[in-house]
Amino acid sequence: MAERSCRRNKPELLAPAGDLARCKTAIDFGADAVYIGGQHYSLRSRASNFTDEDIKEACAYAKSHGAAIHVTVNTIPHDGDLDGLYDYLKRLEEYGVTAVIAASPTVMRLCRKAAPSLQIHCSTQMSVTNAQAARFLQEELDIDRVVLARECTLEEVRAIAAECPVDTEVFIHGGMCVNYSGRCTLSNRMTKRDANRGGCAQSCRWQYRLFQGEEELTENREFFTMGSKDLCAAAYIRDLMEIGVTSFKIEGRMKTEYYVASIVSAYRHLIDALWQKGTLSEEEFIRYRKEILKAENRNTWDGFYQGDDAGSLIFHANSDVNVNHDYLGRVVSYENGSAVLLTRNPFEKGEEIEVLSPNKENRTFRIASMRNEDGEYLDVSRHPMRKITIQVPFAVCEGDLFRRNRI
Repeated sequence: MAERSCRRNKPELLAPAGDLARCKTAIDFGADAVYIGGQHYSLRSRASNFTDEDIKEACAYAKSHGAAIHVTVNTIPHDGDLDGLYDYLKRLEEYGVTAVIAASPTVMRLCRKAAPSLQIHCSTQMSVTNAQAARFLQEELDIDRVVLARECTLEEVRAIAAECPVDTEVFIHGGMCVNYSGRCTLSNRMTKRDANRGGCAQSCRWQYRLFQGEEELTENREFFTMGSKDLCAAAYIRDLMEIGVTSFKIEGRMKTEYYVASIVSAYRHLIDALWQKGTLSEEEFIRYRKEILKAENRNTWDGFYQGDDAGSLIFHANSDVNVNHDYLGRVVSYENGSAVLLTRNPFEKGEEIEVLSPNKENRTFRIASMRNEDGEYLDVSRHPMRKITIQVPFAVCEGDLFRRNRI
């Protein structure tokens, strides 16, 4: 890589959370801001979305840790969907929410009237792919930030950021949509669940039999899926920092606590290293990229950042062929060298374990001894959601995560 400076404003790392526990986890593991959804007016309505009390608590927790809360109000509302929205926006302002993410001009205008101190972020659902569109939205709807379409190339992001009158936000990791920036109607057609009103059934990720006329093309082959690879833009973080993108967004409000912690932690370390050093060696970058991919269940790609020909690389044969079982559990207590782990996946005595802790480098140890809740010594932990006591050669804290150490 040529020597260039990353010394603009440090970008915000924006993480997803489907509930209050995951919100706190994201903040603990390094997110500068977290985007969440309420129980109404939000896509991903099947996620464990936040009650008003949850939003209030999330804002208080974020404030105490120097972070911010963004709330998605990103459905495409019909007239009947607007009831109560004015009062809801006012409450978000009172709770201490920093910004709303909206995909409808109606919502944006209503927000300015109801809650003038809230920032308005234009959702990726609006498919902004040029600076003129961002300028129009700023002039007509007074937006504060534009979340660019995931279909933008790196050079298009560069051109937009140079001319854009408001802050820019881009996706750097997570699921991609088979349609253009999420404007999908497959779910509506197949399940009568409106993807643009919070009901996406992820029909693109189903497995299909494929026919040409009467001939089945999938016979004795893998089923056909329209599901895409996940985005992993680690290779472009330095370029995006140089461009001056304001916020780096991770997709995944329906993802697990483990996924949120590990992905946020990995990108936090990568961004901080680039901010401090300006550049990384090839060996350093490979180490950070491996860390990012440890939580993945799907194949990944660089996204459309690499250029217009990238679209041919988005699909793969099966979306769920490599389900990840490395997450072993969460520490619920620690005392005198013994950690009590609430388990998730099976593991054995003698395995090498990696510990993820907020604001620390990952540490490893090998399991020498473990006991169940009855005090019986075990060679294997087979069942999820059991409390297992493990001897750990260094101090750990409640909320730390254990996973298999894979090189």
